[in-house]
Amino acid sequence: MSDDEGGGSLYVLTAVLLTPAQFPSILGDDFPEACSLLGVAPGGDGYGLVLGQDEEGARWTVVVDDVSLVATAIASWDCGMEYDLSPDERTIVVSLAGWPLELSVAASGIPEPHDPEQGADGTGRVPLAPPSAEAWGPVQRRMGADQIAREWADWRERVATDGGAAAAAHPGLARALEEAAGYTKSPPPPGRVRSSFAGEGVRTLRVDGPGWSLVARTGEAAFVLLDEEPSEVLAVPREGDSDLPDLPDLLTALDAIAVRPS
Repeated sequence: MSDDEGGGSLYVLTAVLLTPAQFPSILGDDFPEACSLLGVAPGGDGYGLVLGQDEEGARWTVVVDDVSLVATAIASWDCGMEYDLSPDERTIVVSLAGWPLELSVAASGIPEPHDPEQGADGTGRVPLAPPSAEAWGPVQRRMGADQIAREWADWRERVATDGGAAAAAHPGLARALEEAAGYTKSPPPPGRVRSSFAGEGVRTLRVDGPGWSLVARTGEAAFVLLDEEPSEVLAVPREGDSDLPDLPDLLTALDAIAVRPS
């Protein structure tokens, strides 16, 4: 694709959506936070992020407002089909140096991926880069919840059987569930509660808050990860007590307010 703002052509490697219903959790707990990290306004239908390299091999992230075009490209690639993603120059919102996500691919015939000099994109900011995986924190917590969602059957078998009783006594679990229940009474920022198809009559829920992430399937189970418990996965008991709400009711209520992919 041609990028007037970046000053040349971009060899597209991949693309992701940045919408209230679908955005890389690595970028934030909700849609506005993810947009803030990239310096764009959290409005409209969201954005598409096009990641690629210029002729010198430099990493660039091009933010475009043609969400449907990027969604079509992603769907085509997921089906193993070729798709030439070339957004119209008028849809480009901003071109940012670096990549916010880790990529294992590179364009052929040009230098290896590297960051352009700071300020090359005109923003004066340090080029985007994936967060370090060395230390546990909010990013790793959200990525852990994403992994559980992808590997649901394995995690449900590994944790749900014997993890609930011990987890029930954890004060962080009670805090997370209380705040999640609060979302059903006072709507949180867009993207804090997301719902996606997981089978006939079943939805996967991703819910995030300050210091915690919840991943669940309606009618099944739920797990919570906490900033204060590195790499630990807490299974939520199905039946509540004086401190914990009943899980089925909570998941039903959360699904009712969740944003969903269009």
